[in-house]
Amino acid sequence: QVELVESGGGSVQAGGSLRLSCTSTTNTRGRYCMAWFRQAPGKEREGVAVLDSNGSTGYADSVKGRFTISKDNAKDTVYLQMNALEPEDTAMYYCAAEQAPCGVKTHCRGGSCYRIPPPENDMDAWGQGTLVTVSS
Repeated sequence: QVELVESGGGSVQAGGSLRLSCTSTTNTRGRYCMAWFRQAPGKEREGVAVLDSNGSTGYADSVKGRFTISKDNAKDTVYLQMNALEPEDTAMYYCAAEQAPCGVKTHCRGGSCYRIPPPENDMDAWGQGTLVTVSS
């Protein structure tokens, strides 16, 4: 069972940036798809970004163009670069892993389809979370 440890959360003003890190205790390259979820107070946990074991990515509409998921395989670390942060981004952020092959969830709109993060029930391992607070 892979173990995940997040870091990088903190407080920032609206418009600012943060980079979250998620380090795994095992080599996840090619074996796991990695994703970031978040849960705001009083709301359900939602998927934010996914990075498949083949390198493809997907984002929630609410963060597309502002957040970027990436991975450093040498360090077994997944990152979530968050730019142009908004107060609505305030939440506990969780890193999660799903054993490959991973399900692909897509959203279609206006004749085009794009990948979005998987449902949380698909994930096999979770980190403890890191808190992000964005003030206006």
